[in-house]
Amino acid sequence: MENVLVVGANGTTGKKIVNLLKASQYFNPIAMVRIEEQKEQFKKENISTVLGDLEKDLSHTVENIDKVIFAAGSGGKKVIAVDQEGAKNLMKASKKANIKKFVMLSSMGADNPKSSKDLQEYLEAKHNADEYLKSSELTYAIVRPGSLTNDAGTGKIELKSKLGKQGAITRDDVAQTLVRSLHDNAAINQTFEIIQGDTLIGKAMDKIA
Repeated sequence: MENVLVVGANGTTGKKIVNLLKASQYFNPIAMVRIEEQKEQFKKENISTVLGDLEKDLSHTVENIDKVIFAAGSGGKKVIAVDQEGAKNLMKASKKANIKKFVMLSSMGADNPKSSKDLQEYLEAKHNADEYLKSSELTYAIVRPGSLTNDAGTGKIELKSKLGKQGAITRDDVAQTLVRSLHDNAAINQTFEIIQGDTLIGKAMDKIA
């Protein structure tokens, strides 16, 4: 089984990712958390944890790690420091550690940050992080969902490199897509958008493999 570092494991989507990995026959999750108190909930489930701060040295967090899912977010508080520079900081550490794949949870609109006045700073940070990842020489997948909902997942999505329309998607389905993107034969160096749709996640992913 491959060890997968989940960055942002304490977030709503991050917890879903960790649970999917725990149930997987291929992957073993390592939950990266920022403060000691966040470890306990994972330890209760026998999930390994590592303390890490995106604004500090991260070399210890990628030791014995095979792949990474970056699902962290500052919630708008430290957009440049966390969503942009924190992501880049982790990419540098990942490259030094020869991480096999880096899966980035991005956002629809990150290719054109000026498209949203309200979210422009956030989308610019995501855009810069995505572009850095593309030029990092890491094998990557960049997943750009529409607006996130807490509804139950359907297991079905609409997926294209550029959808050309807005839409929503459940956190459950985003988490599933991110985990699917970890596989060696899935979404290799691909950037794509996802919203709710009628195609099973696996089938939708096969088209861009």
